[in-house]
Amino acid sequence: MTRMAWLTKFRVAGFYLSLGLVLLALAGLFSRGLNLGLDFTGGYLTEFSTSEAVSQQEMRRALSAYLPGDFALSSAEQGTYWTVRQADNVSSVQGADWLDKLAQELAAKPRAITLVPQDAIYMGSQVGEELIEQGGLALLTAAVVILLYLAIRFEWRLATGAVAALCHDVILVLGLFAWTGLSFDLTVLASILAIIGYSLNDSIIVGDKVRELMKRQSDASMETVINLAIQSTLVRTLITSGTTLATILSVWLLAGTSLNGFSVALFAGILVGTFSSVAISATVPQLLGLTADYYQKQQEAVCPLP
Repeated sequence: MTRMAWLTKFRVAGFYLSLGLVLLALAGLFSRGLNLGLDFTGGYLTEFSTSEAVSQQEMRRALSAYLPGDFALSSAEQGTYWTVRQADNVSSVQGADWLDKLAQELAAKPRAITLVPQDAIYMGSQVGEELIEQGGLALLTAAVVILLYLAIRFEWRLATGAVAALCHDVILVLGLFAWTGLSFDLTVLASILAIIGYSLNDSIIVGDKVRELMKRQSDASMETVINLAIQSTLVRTLITSGTTLATILSVWLLAGTSLNGFSVALFAGILVGTFSSVAISATVPQLLGLTADYYQKQQEAVCPLP
């Protein structure tokens, strides 16, 4: 099998794989929804550390005596750094001194554990609703501006491929958060906006190369033009994606738990964005019937031969 034939099979197989992943992500979004963080829902966030590692089960049992309502518990640094999230409901908190009482209980045990409060934050639900509204407006504004830009820049089938790739990337990242239950907060929303820009940039580079080759090789098949465009941009795409992924991986490993969601979203977004620029952005125009002699026919229609 020639390299061109292999690349065509990869593109088409990748396109249908992407459709399946999008359906899976949408199923997760509709069935499970996003685990919205306190930035959006409002509530209490309490952080503390312990002098020794404590198991998740032991800490949850100790907290249950002071927090009878629903709460989310997460740990980091091998079970010595803890985060407690509570809904915006004062009835779920038995007094403001529950952390002091928990510290006394842990210190009184045979294996004395010292508890050190780190931070306590309260955010009202009204603020969360405003953040949801403003975040939605930010995404909508970005989408409208991108659609206007693509409508001016490209032929409609090339523009449709870029938009499809962009939607694919965002939906898959949101689906990842829906299925895994990771907290979706403002840092993750910021990463979604970054993914939109990254995906668009990658798709535009491939689309520009396809358009350039269509003008120079109008007698070739559309399949050949797209494969040549991918081959000529693949090295640049892999280098850019590789260096970006290395940076995000460093943030993920070294920046702490507060940026975990941000790092996961960007890492996944860049991976699927690199894949979609080949499997979707470059394949959709061909499936929609774009031909390599499109620009030649357009020029002949404007300036017909005598």
